[in-house]
Amino acid sequence: MVPPPPRGAGRLLAERGWYLSAREQQEEEEEEAEDEDGESAPLLPPSGSVRNPPNRGSSFGFSVFNLMNAIMGSGILGLSYAMANTGIMGFSILLLIVASLAAYSVFLLLSMCTQTAVTSYEDLGLFAFGSTGKVLVATTIIIQNIGAMSSYLLIVKSELPGAVAGFLNGDESGFSNRSWYLDGRLLLLITSVCIVFPLALLPKIGFLGYTSSLSFFFMVYFALVVMIKKWSIPCPLPLSSATETLQVSNSTGDCKAKLFHLSKESAYAIPTMAFSFLCHTSVLPIYCELRSPSKSRMQNVTVTGIGLSFLIYFLSALFGYLTFYDKVDSELLQGYSRYLPHDTVIMTVKVAILFAVLLTVPLIHFPARKAVLMVFFSHLPVSWICHILVTLTLNTVVVLFAMYVPDIKNVFGVVGSTTSTCLLFVYPGLFYLKLSREDFLSPQKLGACALVIFGICVGLLSLVLIIFNWIDQ
Repeated sequence: MVPPPPRGAGRLLAERGWYLSAREQQEEEEEEAEDEDGESAPLLPPSGSVRNPPNRGSSFGFSVFNLMNAIMGSGILGLSYAMANTGIMGFSILLLIVASLAAYSVFLLLSMCTQTAVTSYEDLGLFAFGSTGKVLVATTIIIQNIGAMSSYLLIVKSELPGAVAGFLNGDESGFSNRSWYLDGRLLLLITSVCIVFPLALLPKIGFLGYTSSLSFFFMVYFALVVMIKKWSIPCPLPLSSATETLQVSNSTGDCKAKLFHLSKESAYAIPTMAFSFLCHTSVLPIYCELRSPSKSRMQNVTVTGIGLSFLIYFLSALFGYLTFYDKVDSELLQGYSRYLPHDTVIMTVKVAILFAVLLTVPLIHFPARKAVLMVFFSHLPVSWICHILVTLTLNTVVVLFAMYVPDIKNVFGVVGSTTSTCLLFVYPGLFYLKLSREDFLSPQKLGACALVIFGICVGLLSLVLIIFNWIDQ
């Protein structure tokens, strides 16, 4: 039984080569007759019409910024570790492949969007596989968001004690191990209860959207500092952390960069990259807000946004690796905290990222809570009790993960090899294969099929290797 299209999906364009059942067409015509100008109006009406005047919407540059804002996140802190375990050339090739496939999967989403006029990733799942597809996509987004929030709070757990010690004019080793204000787990719990949870409870947190932009600028600032501070840490790395006055160039022969490298830790590379480039749940809303929206215009936005993000990711990973070489931490900022604990610039980066993290987590709570309510409580009326309980449950799960997961690479590895690869590679290709009625040997369908196979194989292989690595340890 084919489900009716979601409300707000607009008129389905029954162009040649796309799936459109007679029942869907009939139901859509009935809805259109009932409400010509209501929610069922086309999402992207003809350019220049009264509904979509050409001077409304986001400019090309602002749309690129919004897309980069959706891409850039905590993943940038794990890419130097990925480079250390794949080599400079190996990392470059893998990062280019992931970025290219991410752009291609966005093109598939845009093709389906222009034909079905849907407004969300979940609705594409509904069109392709009915309510099961919508629930599957929503559940995947929930897990992805929980992983993203956990990675942010892991940064709080690892970096906040050092920031507190820095403001107290000391370092962590100079205080008693029993000092409560240097206990990462306790500080994480306090900040989650006092800051994250109250902000996540707000029904509308649009004013926090500005902090998302701040987070993007802080990540770019971090990348610039990584490039500058390469010459502030000597090579070989000192045994003590008192290196704030050393300004020695990393040119010692003992520190040699590897072009290709393979180890058990290499299994984390592609999942971390997939985690870092995931922006697909934001692509369709950005497309809807684009001034004079068209598929080719949004494709240019995608190529520009992903290309600039690739450049920032690559430069930060390269200089982070060339600073610490094989000693690079899975969370890059920890290395600077260890070897430059009193550096003013590093302290400003640390404080900026902590500030952005604490105010970005409530933003991620919002779509996660919305997806939970849709999947599990859609039959219940909206109430404050349900709102509070779901928010509390999500916050508790995320805090527990952040408190007891020992390393941020585990979050990047597991979430990246499962939900990130699904949202990035598997679902776009699968939905395209289902919705498009082009010949199977057409370039578009062959590309979609290759995307699905790549996502499944790489995701499963990475996950298996990561699990075996855990068992080994």
